[in-house]
Amino acid sequence: MNAASVSRTERSRCVRGLLIGLCAFGALALAGCGSSSTGSSPGMTSSSSPPTSQMACADCGTALISLTDAPGDFVSYIVGIDSLTLTRADGQVVQTVPVTTQVDLAQLVNLSEILSAEQIPAGSYTSATLTLDYTHAVLVVDTSSGDVTIPAADILNAQGQPLTGTVAVTLNLANDGPLVITPGTVSNLALDFNLAASNSVDLTANPITVTVNPSLTASLTPDTSKNIKVRGPLVSVSTTADDYMIDISPFHDADDSFGELTVNTTAATSYLINGTAYTGSAGLTALAALPAGTLTSAYGTWDRTTQTFTASTVDAGSSVVGVAGDSVRGTVVARSGDTLTVDNALVFLPLVANGNGAFGFQRQMTVTVGSGTTVTEQGQAGTLPLTDLSVGQQARFIGTFTASTSTTSMMSGTTSGGTLDATRGSVELLPTDGVGLLSSSSSGLMTVDLQALGQVNAGALTFTGTGVASGSDATASAYQVAIPTSFSTTALTSGLPVSFTGFVAPFGTAPPDFTASTVVSSQQARAWLTVSWSGSGDSAPFSMLTSTEMQLNQSTLAGAASAALHIDWTMIDPASLGTGLELVPNTSMNAFQAFAIVHTSSKTIDTYGTFADFTAALMSDLGSGSALRLTAIGTYGPSGMFTVDQMIVALND
Repeated sequence: MNAASVSRTERSRCVRGLLIGLCAFGALALAGCGSSSTGSSPGMTSSSSPPTSQMACADCGTALISLTDAPGDFVSYIVGIDSLTLTRADGQVVQTVPVTTQVDLAQLVNLSEILSAEQIPAGSYTSATLTLDYTHAVLVVDTSSGDVTIPAADILNAQGQPLTGTVAVTLNLANDGPLVITPGTVSNLALDFNLAASNSVDLTANPITVTVNPSLTASLTPDTSKNIKVRGPLVSVSTTADDYMIDISPFHDADDSFGELTVNTTAATSYLINGTAYTGSAGLTALAALPAGTLTSAYGTWDRTTQTFTASTVDAGSSVVGVAGDSVRGTVVARSGDTLTVDNALVFLPLVANGNGAFGFQRQMTVTVGSGTTVTEQGQAGTLPLTDLSVGQQARFIGTFTASTSTTSMMSGTTSGGTLDATRGSVELLPTDGVGLLSSSSSGLMTVDLQALGQVNAGALTFTGTGVASGSDATASAYQVAIPTSFSTTALTSGLPVSFTGFVAPFGTAPPDFTASTVVSSQQARAWLTVSWSGSGDSAPFSMLTSTEMQLNQSTLAGAASAALHIDWTMIDPASLGTGLELVPNTSMNAFQAFAIVHTSSKTIDTYGTFADFTAALMSDLGSGSALRLTAIGTYGPSGMFTVDQMIVALND
């Protein structure tokens, strides 16, 4: 902190949890919102905020604020958050982001992060206004032929003009019930920036264009279907209660506190503490030996009933990104000896004394490892040999980063990038997701036509050297995945997508090529649907619209300007479905649901917590407007039924 910053005690009062906690909205940047600015490395982005004026608060409640992101066509989506304001029912407006903060929204698709568990003024908050700055935006689109960086001239606003400034959108919370803060209670606000609903990617244009209409939803309950992250400096550890307490410092903030949170642990919790891996009580004991203030980062689950967080993995000390050494997270796409090619690399430079750091995205970079590299695996104690680092594996590397000769390569997402020397550093192997079309399955093994691995298209992977012999190297067309023998393959259907999570087989040992701990059939996999209509839109897009279902018939889907149904990394043309699509709400207990109607003319969004309320409002609004775009997230069944968890409809009204 600089000398001008207010004290931690002052910042702990009422408003700070909301004002500063939400200023990290969407950020995976190393800079803390309450820190002064410093220079960043060439081509990197950094963020900072000046001290925020605080007001006294004698009547406050706890606001548990989390942030996630819905999927889209983007590998990286770096924009500036210019401001985020909350408006109370009495008209009081609270500015939550005092200066522009650069963030990469694409990094939050499979993650929810707790931003704050702070005390804020009691009251009823009815709306939020988000202003995004696209002046220095970097959008990297995933296409079937590889990643494409969109030039600034091809990032368009709703009128088809280059978007070189700010866009503001207001989210009305009152339709589902406002965010009510009551003294002595915990209130939840879960924010979701929807990349698919916010952006229309035209792959047929030459060059490719992206049209932006920012869309987000809010829910008064957190999305527990995703991994939850909490981060902050250590306050205390209880080895008898199997828990520890932190001051919440979200994302990569270094010295601010956004409320205290207790992190529960179990005998299965894995730890990586100052480069050493532990499990269970041994890890908690090692954590207890660390001094207060040691930075921690944990991933786990949130229990809505008990309002408690339980960690499955915990990083602490130098093992937390940004504490010591430069960090790169990405997917190994090729290996030659100790030289690795890493795609979709998110680069973090270390934190400095006042809490600032820098981050950036590179489509591809080189990482070198050696005998001095420590290798660990998330969820496993002890160290591993370098051979465990193979093609397709996602990993986090810590070492010394050297920027490329291009000072803009980090921001531009160009193919050529910097290098990371991890020969005296460390590598943490991370659980890796894969998806393919099932070819065959038996007890303990399945063979798939691999579509993607580690969030990289299979065509970008070079499997040379992965097999026990040259003729045994992994191949995308017949990728062999070892699966738990207890898993029943009856739910799997040949030719349909199947997704899996686990770790790539060690280099030079295939087959099998991958060892999966979980397997998900196409009917259980996350799916997302996008339909858009050209011109003024479609005033009657649904052949049926009731409180329990909506239908898009085949002719409507065929007449749309674009329509795509994604199941993980595979895509179906909805117009090819003879029966069209039936969309019904997810009625499972504790299902996370969020619905919204975007009014493009006023740039406002109405949010709804139930499908029935959403469809009732939609029927009314379609009486004076037309549908421009529909985005739905959920699961898809082979009968043409799409079970919806979240949906956004943009209207021309």
